[in-house]
Amino acid sequence: MAVTVRECLELQLLEVEMLLAMFPKKGEINLDEDAVPGVQHYLRNSDGALPPQLRFSIAIDVGEAKEKVELQVVLPHKYPHVAPQLFARSDALHRQQQLQLNTGLTSHISSLDSGELCLCEAVQWVKDNSLPYLENSKVSSESALEAVIVKAALHRMWIYSHHIYRQELRKKIFDSAKKLNLTGFCLTGKPGVICVEGLQENCEEFWRVIRYPNWKHISCKHVENIETEGSVDELRLFRAFEDLQFEAHGDYGLRNDYHMDLGQFLQFLKEHQSGHIFQILFGVKDKHSDK
Repeated sequence: MAVTVRECLELQLLEVEMLLAMFPKKGEINLDEDAVPGVQHYLRNSDGALPPQLRFSIAIDVGEAKEKVELQVVLPHKYPHVAPQLFARSDALHRQQQLQLNTGLTSHISSLDSGELCLCEAVQWVKDNSLPYLENSKVSSESALEAVIVKAALHRMWIYSHHIYRQELRKKIFDSAKKLNLTGFCLTGKPGVICVEGLQENCEEFWRVIRYPNWKHISCKHVENIETEGSVDELRLFRAFEDLQFEAHGDYGLRNDYHMDLGQFLQFLKEHQSGHIFQILFGVKDKHSDK
């Protein structure tokens, strides 16, 4: 007999309750306070629209040192009859190690019986299997410090979005840039443009964070990578991460449908040796360019 969304959501609430009992301390499970009530409301009034998918993260202690590995979880409405979206991450892991860890996790979850709750199993797998990756990461870091000549690279990403309005999204952008020591800017409005520059792994982590769980109408239009044997800070075009806003045109009402003054934006790019980026972002060549 076909399983219903209602039955699946009831099972999801039971599993979330189990996880909250396993991780009772503040900060161990990061779950939006409206998430569970939203599902409960739907179960009481199931003729309405489906609630948002349950999304949360679990901070897992690994090894005797209790190093943190975060398991990010997204539950489709038909989970457990559809596989959950899982992603394990740690600031201590390099990108390749993180990829290998998640490949193993996905393979393990795929081997389990369909229709069975598997988040507790996923937590245990991360706890049991993350330590070798964390230890290898430490060895790799120590070896890198012993190198006589250390080459670094400044990474610069130019990101385009149809629009950037929401305050919570802008907060996420600025918080992530600060945490990852990135400079650049965020142009709010329509269109929205973000530039971040810094270490490659930090730029790529920023790109992953702001897109998670999913941000439609956003793309990375251009990437620059400049190697140096000195400090990457000497190659930065921006001294901080700026909140970039220009005089806008359009309706400032409820629709928030207003366009940035792209002429002012072009001038800003030229002042930061980046005038060529305008055509890459918008497909429009600067008519005042000498080229």
